[in-house]
Amino acid sequence: MSAATRTEHDGGWRIGADIGGTFTDVIALGPEGRVVPVKVLSTPPDFATGVLNGTTSALSDAGAEAQQVHAMLHATTVATNAILERRGARTALVTTKGFRDVLELGRLRRPLLYDLSWEKPVPLAPRRYRYELHQRITADGHLEPAADSAELADLADQIRTAGIEAVAVCLINSHIRPDEERRVTAELRSLLPGVYVTASVDVSPQMQEFERTSTAVVNSYVGPQVHDYVTALSDGLYDEGVTAPLMIMQSSGGLLDAQSVVERPVQIIESGPAAGVIAVQKLAQLMNLGSVVAFDMGGTTAKASLIENGESFVAADYEVGGGMNLTRSMGKGAGYTVRVPSIDIAEVGAGGGSIISTDAAGSLRVGPGSAGSRPGPACYGNGGDNPTLTDANVALGYLSPHALAGGRVAIRPDLAEKALETVAQQLNSDIPSAARGAFEVAVSNMTKAVKAVTSERGRDPREAIMVAFGGAGPLYGAALAKELGIDTIIVPVHTGLFSSLGLLVADTERQLVVPHRTELDQLGPLSCEFERMSKEIVAALLEAAPNAEAETQRILDMRYRGQRFELPVTVPNRELTPALMAAAREQFHAEHRRTYGRAGSDDLVEIVNIRVRGRVRNPITIDQALRAPSPAPRPATTRTCRFDQTEPTRIIARTELAAHPEPGPLVVEDMDSTTLVPPGATAHLDSLNNIVISWNSATEERS
Repeated sequence: MSAATRTEHDGGWRIGADIGGTFTDVIALGPEGRVVPVKVLSTPPDFATGVLNGTTSALSDAGAEAQQVHAMLHATTVATNAILERRGARTALVTTKGFRDVLELGRLRRPLLYDLSWEKPVPLAPRRYRYELHQRITADGHLEPAADSAELADLADQIRTAGIEAVAVCLINSHIRPDEERRVTAELRSLLPGVYVTASVDVSPQMQEFERTSTAVVNSYVGPQVHDYVTALSDGLYDEGVTAPLMIMQSSGGLLDAQSVVERPVQIIESGPAAGVIAVQKLAQLMNLGSVVAFDMGGTTAKASLIENGESFVAADYEVGGGMNLTRSMGKGAGYTVRVPSIDIAEVGAGGGSIISTDAAGSLRVGPGSAGSRPGPACYGNGGDNPTLTDANVALGYLSPHALAGGRVAIRPDLAEKALETVAQQLNSDIPSAARGAFEVAVSNMTKAVKAVTSERGRDPREAIMVAFGGAGPLYGAALAKELGIDTIIVPVHTGLFSSLGLLVADTERQLVVPHRTELDQLGPLSCEFERMSKEIVAALLEAAPNAEAETQRILDMRYRGQRFELPVTVPNRELTPALMAAAREQFHAEHRRTYGRAGSDDLVEIVNIRVRGRVRNPITIDQALRAPSPAPRPATTRTCRFDQTEPTRIIARTELAAHPEPGPLVVEDMDSTTLVPPGATAHLDSLNNIVISWNSATEERS
């Protein structure tokens, strides 16, 4: 019986813990859908302590013992932070002679074409730590010559002398002859005990040497830190009595065991954001929603993703560390390329802790710098003096002037206004006007993230429904939706901990990808490879959960000849026939036309990679995780809030909303977040206790 199944039958608990830049969110799910949410401050740089604090607090609030935990599920930013803060391992690259500078050359992209001051990101493996081997794998897989063991021993001495902590091995054409690269990697591991060594074919076994090299270097760069973090967290949980295996969210939206994550940490760079998207995906499936924009705003960043017909988009590669994480945008080149499956998420530096400032021209700026959790916004009273969006929201009356996070964080409105005073003086305005200006600038910044996953994918955001979550998402969701022409915004239960809730309902997942350049009518080799990969994935999934039922999904990466970018096409799990492949070709044409506005002819279509995605479905459904006892209604109060003008605004609890729409302005306060219903919008409560905000009247006025 799987851990997930035990939760429903023997009183076990599932715990989901998600680390954010400001807060660590923990949700414990117990018998009969009992939900215990906890929000604690994150504890950088030792983030494991925050997870342990939240876990013990949740168990204490639940009156449960650590031994009753049967599933420990985690989303972490440790890999992302290592890249953003350049705190990863001292990393070397071992490659074929003549390819030492692949990382420098990249793809010659610029995120801002006319920005003459832009500089390329500094490679994570400096040139002095990039070593060449006198070996070559030819395009047809021959070795001319093979890597020499004596040369490898000499190279290992150089690496050891340089104090290298991690090594990435990427040989030209190794996707054709992976055994040679794995041999080189194995020899280096034996020669360099204690050094983290990655073979590029083990993390990205595809053609295109730059993407493969970059992915391997990123994996090695974050590898030692992820290893130490996962080890410390596992040991800490064990010391607290939690013996359940630790499962970690992947960027692709599935859970994976901790040991596999340590071997391939590049798979968890978008771990936290992916968990939130999975929660929205499950909610969209439950509510039968068509097109959904998932909008997640926390303390440091704001993120957007698109869910269509109950499925999220999974990109084959993306960039990290460039200020705005991108998958499809034409503005690539600012970050480090990572070629592993990841939910298509666009991210901008706008969160509750984003610092408000003015530039040299006197224009108002929000982010990307953040106050984080230490010292945090000025209003937290922890010594921070930089004005942040949280301070602006307190000054505007949107946030409680007393406390946040269920009373765990006290608020000092006087400190918020003091921090904003300097910005207001620079703008020659009063504090409320400066705070409202910062609110509107943040909304404008966040439209870029939504457009990156909708307009740039050929989708009209006005046809979607927005699900706003995260600690700050419900504050900005309605204003952002209005800016984009979206009429309906859903704010779910536990919205401030929705990524943690996503962990509770996520499936266990593994993926395999192999390059497969072939014509679509060559069905024999294609069928054999699909069969081999499916068996391998199912065996790996069932090894971890012997009594579970695994399922697979088959995907073709297709393109027109001469193109460099592919589009994924799902192929049904049945015998490959000419008719089925013709349908796959038509599906590719249709998606290409929708994404790029045109389509080519059948004879130009080719297969580049084949993928198999395997999963074990989670028996816990999101409606079970939403069965939270509602807090008792409280007397309604009024607070003065600033919109286009100052207005008295009702402050209510979620339970005070009814099934019929109530006009704004309203502020709805939950333990984990605050929802803002601006003037001109309405809000009501649906059968799942979601707050549903509508802009119907505003839309009619705009039209």
